Amino acid sequence: MAIVEKVELVKKEQIKSDIYKYSVKSDKMANQAKPGQFLEIRVTDSIEPFLRRPISIHNVKKDEGIIEFIFQVKGKGTELLSERKEGELIDIIGPLGEGTFNTNGYEKIAIIGGGIGIFPLYELAKQVKESGKTVNMYLGFRNKDFVILENEYKEVANNFTLATDDGSYGENGFAINFLKDDISKNPVDCIYACGPLPMLKAVQALAKEKNIPCQLSLEERMGCGMGVCIGCAVKYKTETEDTFKRVCREGPVFDANIVEI
Repeated sequence: MAIVEKVELVKKEQIKSDIYKYSVKSDKMANQAKPGQFLEIRVTDSIEPFLRRPISIHNVKKDEGIIEFIFQVKGKGTELLSERKEGELIDIIGPLGEGTFNTNGYEKIAIIGGGIGIFPLYELAKQVKESGKTVNMYLGFRNKDFVILENEYKEVANNFTLATDDGSYGENGFAINFLKDDISKNPVDCIYACGPLPMLKAVQALAKEKNIPCQLSLEERMGCGMGVCIGCAVKYKTETEDTFKRVCREGPVFDANIVEI
């Protein structure tokens, strides 16, 4: 059940000129949070902007009651959020999202992310590796100037590949190409992905071609973030009918074999 709480910003880190990592204190939220869930954050104490901003959970430290989230400044809302100071209280609803990453029955997994879409994948990788399973991590960025959190993700992966589109850092090419090459030699039990839509479509097609279970974390524009406005619905195909699912409620993680993107 989602919690509505004003939580303390205990740590603020500026990762890039426009990217911030916030650590907030909430024992209740940290205890409930699952990989793939998100928070609805009121960026300011004033009325404007009215809507909260949905931001993925990056890391959970249950023993400390800490939740970390990372965001990029893209508009007025996130700009206001970036101005918050340590010690201030932030109004948050969370954790939200019934569709979370499920690793039950899988021992060897592949995780692939692109750009700022990598943020929700950290908690997943961390928990999987701590459970003794194998994590193959693939991260893709446009060029070296966009590379972030490399060392952090290396720590939660058994095998790690970082690629840039132009070859300016790491491997040269798209991350999915290295995933494809690796699974042709050493198959994995499931693929997990979050990132730009073209990357997700390519991962979805690869998973279907190789008949590998796959779970996609989708990022759609949200209004309420609670499933009421239905502004983030995506098409969902079943054996008997086509329907729609809300990314904020039934998602944000979906079975790649069923969801249409």
